[in-house]
Amino acid sequence: MTFPRTNPRSPRTTARLRLTALVALPVLALTVGCGGGDDGADGTKKSDVVADVPDTPGASAEKDGNKTGAPPAGKSAFYDAQLKYVQCMRVKGGYKDFPDPKLSGYLDWDKVNEIGSQPGRNEGIKGGRNGACVTELRAAMDAEPERDQQKSYESMLAHAKCMRDNGVSRFTNPTMSGGNAQPGGDPNPASPSIDTDSPAYKKARKACESKLLYGLDGMQ
Repeated sequence: MTFPRTNPRSPRTTARLRLTALVALPVLALTVGCGGGDDGADGTKKSDVVADVPDTPGASAEKDGNKTGAPPAGKSAFYDAQLKYVQCMRVKGGYKDFPDPKLSGYLDWDKVNEIGSQPGRNEGIKGGRNGACVTELRAAMDAEPERDQQKSYESMLAHAKCMRDNGVSRFTNPTMSGGNAQPGGDPNPASPSIDTDSPAYKKARKACESKLLYGLDGMQ
């Protein structure tokens, strides 16, 4: 299979596409993409061959919990924009305990997902209740550093294959759309069929976390 050519987009273009996934579905994880038509009954895909490449030397956990690649040195415009979003979520979005962003500017997805898993707290976890913080969310996404979409795709593909190999058989592959990597994950985000709170899922997640490039830990 020939992978789509990398088509670098500005962070703003990528952010708009990703924002649609964030606010369109009140789901816990950003699993907006599904495997393509080549998927087998167990969710595997012909392009899984890429997922077998060894981890890169930088794939060990970073100090703030992210993987692979160097975080920005010190606070940045991305961090500042993300902090404004967090403050909005606390004041207007209905989540007083929404966690601070990491020094890199990326959200602490473990803590965000933990809040969203609490009864009655999933609605609005991405963008605030009634979309109160969508403007701030969009600004944070516009400020996110540009990433190599092909490398992001291959990283998420490796992660999806690892999740299936570790017992989460319904975990779907990412896709490429308009030159942008779209996450995989639950085959039906609107009505999740994967129990992300199960011990088996958490065990697989831990086993596969090093497959995701820096900054992708909350994407699928």
